[in-house]
Order: sequence, then structure tokens, then C-alpha cells
Amino acid sequence: MPREVMGYDVVIVGAGPAGLSTAIKLKQIDTNISVCILEKGSEVGAHILSGNVFETKALDELLPKWKEEGAPVKNKVSKERFLFLGKNNSLNWPTWLLPSVQKNHKNYIISLANLCRWLAEQAEKLGVEIFPGFPASEVLYKEDGSIKGVATLDMGLDKDGNKKEGYQEGMELHAKVTVFAEGCRGHLGKQLIKKYELDKGKNPQQYGIGFKEIWEVNETQHEEGLVMHTAGWPLDNKTYGGSFVYHAENKQIYIGYVIGLDYKNPYLSPFDEFQRFKTHKVIKKMLEGGKRIAFGARALIEGGIQSLPKMYMPGGLLIGCDAGTLNMPKIKGSHTAMKSGIIAAETIIENLKNKKDLSIYEEKFKTSWAYKELYAARNVKPSFSWGLLLGIIYTGLDQILFRGKLPFTLKHKHADHESLKPAKEMEKINYPKPDCKITFDKTSSVFLTGTNHVDNQPVHLKLKDSNLPINFTLKEYDEPAQRYCPVGVYEIQNEKFVINSQNCIHCKTCDIKEPSQNITWVVPEGGGGPKYGNM
Repeated sequence: MPREVMGYDVVIVGAGPAGLSTAIKLKQIDTNISVCILEKGSEVGAHILSGNVFETKALDELLPKWKEEGAPVKNKVSKERFLFLGKNNSLNWPTWLLPSVQKNHKNYIISLANLCRWLAEQAEKLGVEIFPGFPASEVLYKEDGSIKGVATLDMGLDKDGNKKEGYQEGMELHAKVTVFAEGCRGHLGKQLIKKYELDKGKNPQQYGIGFKEIWEVNETQHEEGLVMHTAGWPLDNKTYGGSFVYHAENKQIYIGYVIGLDYKNPYLSPFDEFQRFKTHKVIKKMLEGGKRIAFGARALIEGGIQSLPKMYMPGGLLIGCDAGTLNMPKIKGSHTAMKSGIIAAETIIENLKNKKDLSIYEEKFKTSWAYKELYAARNVKPSFSWGLLLGIIYTGLDQILFRGKLPFTLKHKHADHESLKPAKEMEKINYPKPDCKITFDKTSSVFLTGTNHVDNQPVHLKLKDSNLPINFTLKEYDEPAQRYCPVGVYEIQNEKFVINSQNCIHCKTCDIKEPSQNITWVVPEGGGGPKYGNM
């Protein structure tokens, strides 16, 4: 039986800042263009998680009257701190010595999830159709190999693939241009990069895992508008990472930690490093007596220009963090993702009206401020492969003295999944038990995400070889999936590898870090996964 087909001029996969900006700009240029967005979350914003200190540059371009129109961008940064942490001490680094890319005095502390909800409202006012709870599960191709559109996932299958009561077949959405804006490590984007060799001649992509909690604290502990970052403890000198502490509105603190997924020790647990970070006396003082009200985690893309794939292919564009437009030293990707979406819309208009090839996207992107930003930042992340101290020294020279204009580009030599050392070569890490006041376990944390998946559906974490975890990964690396997953999806029970897919918060860490690339993340039924509020 042929599936139901819907046709549009443009289909966009993902209602994040990149996808929504594309849709809005398309409708601003030509109201007659038909545009739809597919969003796998139960609502726009449900799967959006970010720090988030927001730079308004792209928003100013896209919707210049955003203040008057009620955008949830109100809490301006008023104070900044940067600390180097030792186990029992801290060094306050003067902010005037920070590179300009790490200064935030013109920026805002926001909830990116709430900004995306607002952007979705603006898009719908312009006539964009948005379908939350409909994950794009498959790319459709024409006979000539170009992209025809996407198909949504069949709903109502059991774990063996049999039809349950209430089964609904997925539909096909055909488009003149399909835009992939799924965010970091998009599962369709990953397939497209491989099929069209978009990463040919590029460095291996680099990733981090980012954690975030929202705390309600007492008035005496709260400094609205304060932005603080730290480096150092609890990580060792060879492991890249650091924290953010943002004092938002309503006596809330956004606190989080990012760890590069190129870490070497298979015993390292990113979740537990984050929990341990909160026990430092400087951080604990901010949180004591407060209440943790939200938790989440998400992989972020850090490779920069040298890992950025080609962003166009026949019939489609790959934009935002699906491609890798995050500015790592700025610790920001929302503004560059939005700019990539604006450029995508301009490219599509020229393609539809003037028959210009989609390859002009690259030309437009390379003349934009977003590209210039990423080019100036290109050498920061690879310099941290020399260790924390040398990376910080080099970043200071590169960004302050030379403003990112040194006449060479450092390379990323390895993909993150290649970096783990065998367990027998590394020391075990003993993490303290959570006190349930400042530090918490994975079970109580996943509860705060609101994560849910329909029971008895196909497992969306696919193993290429079901025997590999026990026969190889457990023996060689003491099965690191038990530790790198932030919510306990993977366990070893009675010499069996157990996948608790119900807990999955769609962070994509397993898809990135598994040393044999044996785990592939695919979309579950629509609306499944976390339900973040104002993350």
C-alpha cells in the first residue's frame, strides 16, 4: 500500500533555532511559499536544552522588533566571573584578561526552549505549518539520487515490529528542498553526510556532553544577571571541560557542565563529574538550601570550521548544529544556527525562483559573519589536546593577541570514539554517593526530565552486533556505556547487556562515544523522550 503523500515547497526537519529561522525567513521573503516543519518532540521546545547565554545578532536580523513583540529575551548579563578551580581552592581570573569572545556584557540569559516556542508562534503567524510529535525517520530519494523529501515514522508497532491496535502508517512529505536542522548528531544528517561524502577532506567531528540543572535558591544566594564559568577541578589536566553558572530570573540558577567526548578513561562518568563539581565550596555555597527543579543532558558539537561538512546536497541543505556551526570558545551556537537558517532561506528562494544551484549556500555562508566567527575560533578546541594549561595559554595568545588570525589551522586527529584507552591501562574512579541535597543519582535525575516513551515499541537504540558489548567492549573497556550514558540506559546484568530505552533522553552520547560505533540512535515514536520546560 502506498503511503499518504503531502507536498510542500520546503520541508524542514527540526523546530530548533536553525529550522525555525529558516521557516520565518522564507515566509518573510515570499508568503506564497508552502513550508512545513516536522518536530520529533511532543511540543516545540520539549527537546531543546542549552546553557543559555544568548547573543541577539541573528535575532536582530530576523525579527528586528523582537522586544516589542514579546520575545522571552529579557535578563541582560550584568556581571561576569571566571574561576580556575582546585579541589579546595579557586582563583578568580580578571575578566578584562578574557578574550573578547568570552565576554558577555551585551548578551542575555534565556531559556532557549522558551525562545523556540516563541519563534514557532511567529512562524505560524506567517503561515508555516508545524507538526510536533512527528519524527522524520527516513530520507526519500528520487531516481537520480537527489532528495525527494522525508517519511515520518510508523506509529503503533510493538517491539518485534508487529502492528498493534491503533497502528498508523507514516506519511511521506515531498519537497522541492528539504532542510535538515535536527541539532547535534541528527540521525538523518549522519546518514546524509555518509551518503554524499559531505565530510570528505574534513577533520573528524568533535563533540561534548553537556549537563544542565535549574535550581531555585534563596534571594541572598542569587545575583540576577551574573554569568560565571569555571575550568579545572574535578577534571584532570588531560580532560577537556568546564562549567557554567547563570543567574536567571525568578531566583533561578542555571548550572551545568560540559565534558569533551574525547576523554580517554573508560571509567570516567560525565554525570558523576558534574555532580562532584557541585560539591566545590564556591559552588555549594550558591546552592545550599535551594531546590533542584530541572535536569537535562545533550551532546553538543565542537569541531568548528575544520570539521564542518559540506552543507548542501542535491535537493537538501544541512544547517545549524546538524552540520556543526557552534562557536566553541564563545560557548554559543544558537546565534550561528539561526544565521545558518537565514542563509538557508535566502538560498532556497534563489533556487526556487532563479533555478540557482543549492551550492550557492556555501558561497553565502562563507561571506557571512557566522563563518568569520567560526574561522577565528578554529584553533581553540584542538589546542586543548595538549592539556588544560597549554590550551588556556594558547587560547589567550590566539584570541587576544592575534584575534584568531594566525596563519595556520590546527587539526583534530581522532574521532571521539577512538580516544578511549583499554580499561587495564587506566585507573578506576570512585565517585562519592549522592547526598540528595546537592548531588543526585541518575534515577532521580531522569525523573525530572519528564521522559516517557510508549511501552512495547521497537527499541530505538540499535546494536549492529548484539554480542559485541559482552564479548569485546566489556572485556576491553569495562563497557563504558554504563558510565557515559547520563541516565542509566545501559547496564550489565547477569552477563547480559541491557538497554533501558525508556530512560533515553535523546542526548546522542552513545551514538558518538561507543568505541566500536556499535550503537545507532534512531527516532522512537513521536512525542517520546524528554519533556523539558524552560531549559
